[in-house]
Amino acid sequence: MINTKKQALYTAFIIIGAIMLIYDLTGKNENVYLKIGGLLILMIGLYNSTKQWASDNPKDDNTPEDEK
Repeated sequence: MINTKKQALYTAFIIIGAIMLIYDLTGKNENVYLKIGGLLILMIGLYNSTKQWASDNPKDDNTPEDEK
């Protein structure tokens, strides 16, 4: 069953992390901590959303040999 609340949270992490990285790349002052924080939040969101997608769509290992 798809957990939409968790997926929305992970999507928000991805968007916030991407915004932080884009803001730092386009700004005049480069802040290393903003880049690290943005990348960390982005990767946490991507990792958790990928785990969620994998659990929502289990792989069917019972396929016949002819279909492979």
